[in-house]
Amino acid sequence: MPDEVTLDYEPGVLRVLQSKGETKAFYDKIAKVYDLLAEHSERPMREAGLKLLAVAPGEHILEIGFGTGHILAELANAVGRTGKVFGIDISENMLAHAKDVLSNQGLMDRASLDCGDAEKLPYSDGSMDGIFMCFTLELFDTPDIPKVLAECKRVLRPGGRIVVVAVSKEGKEGFVIQAFEWTHRHFPNLMDCRPIYARHALEAAGYVADEYAVESMWVPVEIVRARKPE
Repeated sequence: MPDEVTLDYEPGVLRVLQSKGETKAFYDKIAKVYDLLAEHSERPMREAGLKLLAVAPGEHILEIGFGTGHILAELANAVGRTGKVFGIDISENMLAHAKDVLSNQGLMDRASLDCGDAEKLPYSDGSMDGIFMCFTLELFDTPDIPKVLAECKRVLRPGGRIVVVAVSKEGKEGFVIQAFEWTHRHFPNLMDCRPIYARHALEAAGYVADEYAVESMWVPVEIVRARKPE
């Protein structure tokens, strides 16, 4: 497999070098310690993304790649008793962990969770008011990103919004990104994701981006809100 592909909206984006089976096995393995590895650095980015999503009571909201379930809990609280949250993740152990988190907070009655692949979402057309993806889109191989975004557009209602938080190639190329990509090329089992152009990918998939920022974690992070056309 080549290690990069050139598309009109993603020049120089590296390819994903692990199979989906390997990715699933990796997240099954780290499910119990994921929060220790990533919670501190990722939390400010996800909170900024959730602010953009602006969930309202009564809505139906989908999270793709819900991980340990903490965002699902925030979403479940936001939609209230009249709303519903849906989640899909490739890892069975993440699914079990997320169910524990929701159950412990008394929120499972507001949630419907699935273990599966976002390239084929098990939801009806136009059934979601909003979709949230946080450090997930960059885990998909470059040719698969349009497939995932097309599925998201299918399940969104007209005018529905999607928020993507993703490690980004936007901005000045620097040592941190070069080191990130070098590690991804040579040790994909340790660095399974790579920087992408999230806003460009959304616009190429037919969404209208209406809020956009590039923030700094230890790498650049895009936070994008886009809408399905009415």
